[in-house]
Amino acid sequence: MHNAIGTGKEGAFMFKQMKSDIRTVFENDPAARGLFEVVFTYSGLHALWAHRVAHALFKRRWYTLARIISQISRFMTGIEIHPGARIGQRLFIDHGMGVVIGETCEIGDDVVIYQGVTLGGTGKEKGKRHPTIGNNVVIGSGAKVLGSFAIGDNCNIGSNAVVLRPVPPNSTVVGNPGKVVKQNGERVRDRLDHTNLPDPIVDTLRSMQKEIDQLRAELEETRRELKKSAPEVMLSSINKE
Repeated sequence: MHNAIGTGKEGAFMFKQMKSDIRTVFENDPAARGLFEVVFTYSGLHALWAHRVAHALFKRRWYTLARIISQISRFMTGIEIHPGARIGQRLFIDHGMGVVIGETCEIGDDVVIYQGVTLGGTGKEKGKRHPTIGNNVVIGSGAKVLGSFAIGDNCNIGSNAVVLRPVPPNSTVVGNPGKVVKQNGERVRDRLDHTNLPDPIVDTLRSMQKEIDQLRAELEETRRELKKSAPEVMLSSINKE
């Protein structure tokens, strides 16, 4: 009797989680048109549901079966989530192809992950070796967060950034290696607008181009002055002879 009640509660909780996952898709993806489409075609949703099953088995030490489920999910969705990873509520994986989430990774609530993201380690050390992602974090496509450190709440990780050290809350990180370029929200942006972030490499290239243009202008001015003075120098030389 007690086991039946416990199983019923677990089933109700799982159904509630699935409803929350579907609602999260509609809140984060303007392309989502209907319930049928979301349930049957969103690979990020399928990967998350498969992970919940695999993680439950992993916690019960059924490691091989958990890995088999995660590998089947990887084959079907292109998203690899290790069964040991801990994932919070309302995770949204958009498109998802190429996403890798490591064994000791921890992800908070209301996190958005785009395609090609890696939450991985940097070596063969034992124990905690993958990042901890805070709440309300957006990780842009192609970003790599590598190592055992924390990404604070309300952070934006720019597309293709490579993050190798802790990031304080309310920060924007871009570049390779990743650098904090905005903190505590001086400029307010749409949390899903991960394409319009400042890029320190681009800024440096623009500054170099500006200096090159100035040098070219100075060189051209010098050439004009030399052309003007050339006839006078020749006349002076002839008179001396």
